Amino acid sequence: MIDAKYAKDYRVKIGFTNQNGAKEFFAAKDIIPTVDYNYIDLLNQRLFEIVKKINSIVPFEVRLDNLDSFRADNIIEIYEKLKEFNIIHRLNNLGRRPEEVYFSWMRGLVVSSFFLRSLSEVFDVEMADIEFIGDDELRNADTFKKTPKADLEISLVNNEKIRIEVQSGFQGINDIKQHKVLEAKRIKREQNISSLVIHFDLFNGQVAFVKLDTVDDDSVNWITRQQMEGQTVFNIDQNFFVWKLTDTPPKYIELDL
Repeated sequence: MIDAKYAKDYRVKIGFTNQNGAKEFFAAKDIIPTVDYNYIDLLNQRLFEIVKKINSIVPFEVRLDNLDSFRADNIIEIYEKLKEFNIIHRLNNLGRRPEEVYFSWMRGLVVSSFFLRSLSEVFDVEMADIEFIGDDELRNADTFKKTPKADLEISLVNNEKIRIEVQSGFQGINDIKQHKVLEAKRIKREQNISSLVIHFDLFNGQVAFVKLDTVDDDSVNWITRQQMEGQTVFNIDQNFFVWKLTDTPPKYIELDL
């Protein structure tokens, strides 16, 4: 008789005491692919090339003075930490290669770090007063993840706090994920702190400012993006883009938000 007991006995005979072990064996999930570190070296070089290109076109007052120092602190050091704590090989997203996931995450981080000087100009604060509050953890692969929590928090001159989510786009597609808006509205409701997305569209050389907690639930800009596994996203209308990267950054107090 072929029943559940037979199936269990069969798996025991071929060396598996539980179903998950058998599933992982047959799917080869227990074999960890080797990370191509030569490929990552090339990706790190591309990250630096992106920084150099952006730095060459932004206004002098927000341009980086020492590109080599920026690379050492914001690319090489972080890469070495991820490698040291065995995180790179565990990066995955719907079957993508860990090197590609690494590059995607690092690209966003590098862009955010590059524009810190610009943000200090926008909000008229010192760079040291821009507080990092994001949840990414470089030491522990189990907690290395993106959450809806904003990246930055800034105290304005009137003691008002505002949370900043820095995004970057590289293909001309500019969206905000729905859970970011929901989290912003929760923070506004529970803590009375507003949240702002600053979206750097590097494909078109423009920057948008979107106040998340005021996004209308019924806005026509809510769409389903098939390229993002069918997620619901807020498509950033062109009217939100008010800063040309080749121009001096606008002042937050002058923006109609």
